[in-house]
Amino acid sequence: MPHTIAQEEQRPSSFDAHHAPEKQYIDDCVHCGFCLPACPTYVLWGEEMDSPRGRIYMIKKATEGEAPLDNRFREHMDNCLGCMACMTACPSGVEYNKLIEPTRAQIERNLPRSASEKLFRKLLFATFPHPGRLRMLAMPLWGYQKSGLQALVRALGIQKLLPKRFAAMEALLPEVSKGVFSKLPVTIKPQGTPRRRVGMLSGCVQQVFFSHVNAATARVLTAEGCEVVIPREQPCCGALMVHSGMEADAIALAKKMISAFEAAKVDTIVINSAGCGSTMKEYGHLLRDDPEFADRAMAFSAKCKDISEILCELEPRAQRHPLKLRIAYHDACHLQHAQGVRAQPRKLLAGIPELAVAEIPESSLCCGSAGVYNLVEPDTAAQLGDRKVENLLTTHAQAVLSANPGCLLQLMNGLRRRGMKEMPAFHLVELLDASMRGLTAEEILRHDMNQPAETNG
Repeated sequence: MPHTIAQEEQRPSSFDAHHAPEKQYIDDCVHCGFCLPACPTYVLWGEEMDSPRGRIYMIKKATEGEAPLDNRFREHMDNCLGCMACMTACPSGVEYNKLIEPTRAQIERNLPRSASEKLFRKLLFATFPHPGRLRMLAMPLWGYQKSGLQALVRALGIQKLLPKRFAAMEALLPEVSKGVFSKLPVTIKPQGTPRRRVGMLSGCVQQVFFSHVNAATARVLTAEGCEVVIPREQPCCGALMVHSGMEADAIALAKKMISAFEAAKVDTIVINSAGCGSTMKEYGHLLRDDPEFADRAMAFSAKCKDISEILCELEPRAQRHPLKLRIAYHDACHLQHAQGVRAQPRKLLAGIPELAVAEIPESSLCCGSAGVYNLVEPDTAAQLGDRKVENLLTTHAQAVLSANPGCLLQLMNGLRRRGMKEMPAFHLVELLDASMRGLTAEEILRHDMNQPAETNG
């Protein structure tokens, strides 16, 4: 008698055919659970579907046609900060970024959002990736801050009357300075014998509201013998788009970025913003099936390095002067997890005489900034920010350092929620620059450390 097995008919995938999450990455997950204590949303809520393991399970079920792309599915994916702490914790080497990012792109293509949600996201993406538009906004923001109106609004709690997301935007406003209209030269000559020709990412929000960080980056690089090239044609890197499922926009920006730096003919591309760096290092994957750009993207990504990586590669040339200061170093998630860069910043800080570096407890846990996460999910971001600030305060540091300005804004906002004075906050490269220039700890704490952007031009 023949043995027959009734085979269940295979269901069609809930995803469309374009860059659906790939089975090879899904199958790498062995459901061990090591990711659970590393995941910010699981730590907060203890909800399995808001852990990497749970999200991968949902992605698998959607791939097999057993879970629809519905609002519940989207909610759990939206809750993910994309911090990639799970990748550091995973013993199986699951590339979670290659699952969550295509899943978000699928959601944006196939599951329409509400009109208000679309409008808010359109506002963000019509503004943040465009330095020219940010500069136009900077002048009224400068007036809002310098007139004392912002201080009055916050003292009276008026911002609490705004919708949550707009209140979060107000709370996270960076201080607007005269540097908002300054631009670094296209080429900056090295000090001493040239050692390397490097391209430098200027960034979008970075070049407008954190131009002092770019200026410090250029000074440090030139002091270490690097010729610095900053192509005018470079666009947004596309990081916010990748993290938000806007794949087509990210691809278009990546192609422009590659072309701009190819024309500059540089040995290395230096990045001082962790989120940008993690995306640019993945251009090879983003453009993997583009016949014109696939190989060019791989070559481009191989040149990309965080500022801490290239400085650790170069034998120190510029003298580091003592800084008698106690600082807390905050690990940006897209640096320590997405890029695996953790030792290099600490090595650089250890090279500054008399500097005391305090480690923040739960250093691997996200602060809640995560690109625009603290704007689209302000409640969750605030919970994580408060937790990070509580840990920061245990260090009794005089200042806090990070490799990502968005993290520093998030921490300062958390301090204000506690009714506390803001702590001096700096990018890692600013402290290196101050040490090389022989500034004192007192000057640093007064923020009396910025030179014009054209320095060394």
